[in-house]
Amino acid sequence: MIRDPKSRAGKREIMLPSFVLLDARRHLEWFAQDGPEGLVFVGEKDAPLRGTSFGRKWRKARDAVGMPNEFRFYDLRHTGNTLEADTGAELKGLMVRAGQPSERAQLIYQHATKEHQRRLAAGIDAIARLQRVPADRGHSGLSGAARTHVSPLPALAPGRTARAR
Repeated sequence: MIRDPKSRAGKREIMLPSFVLLDARRHLEWFAQDGPEGLVFVGEKDAPLRGTSFGRKWRKARDAVGMPNEFRFYDLRHTGNTLEADTGAELKGLMVRAGQPSERAQLIYQHATKEHQRRLAAGIDAIARLQRVPADRGHSGLSGAARTHVSPLPALAPGRTARAR
């Protein structure tokens, strides 16, 4: 028996990134049932895919592409949410895309990555560099507000992290 999603957000239209469109179209054409009410993933004898069948199919597919055994199907949700957040999307947009009813639920599936931290640091660096005025240009008749000089933050000792106060 196929049940409705837990919430209204479970039925939504999302835009797919273009790199997956060809594969999605092929899957629908080759494997899915016909029509708007047709199943996208079909089990044996054209019936709904059962959990036990799905687990076998997932493990086979995961192994075929070289994913580690620890990578669960549900980890795709975490990966997708993290990639979406790394685009700079706003929280509300992420919630709608993932079908999450609350900020807390969304944040469970979103993770910080080192690459994202690097981009944030590079963005802060770019802003600070734009605001810097070389010392020899600082007295060219500009007002005090226009002569703002941003000094670099003190470096932290290795292994130390900044704390909010």
